[in-house]
Amino acid sequence: MLKAIKIGLAILLFLCLLDMHYGFYQFVRFASLIGFGILAYTASEKESKTEMIIYGGLALLFQPFLKIALGREIWNIVDVIVGIGLIASLIMSNIKSQR
Repeated sequence: MLKAIKIGLAILLFLCLLDMHYGFYQFVRFASLIGFGILAYTASEKESKTEMIIYGGLALLFQPFLKIALGREIWNIVDVIVGIGLIASLIMSNIKSQR
């Protein structure tokens, strides 16, 4: 389930690079809040404080209630960095599980 959340969030964040309707970006904010919240919770269950802080911070960054106005260009950079980070975490967990 966590892999699906990470893949889904990465895809949504990369789709934000396209010129989409404003409602799509609102949906991404809600989905990111929920997805990163779940990832933060599972990280806390595993007692992984670093991951919990990262995912919790991302949930706060993307939350739709008190929007952080960074401008389109900065948000695009953030989306790419976070999307790549999610994919990298999948790869790293894959490598760990093969050992």
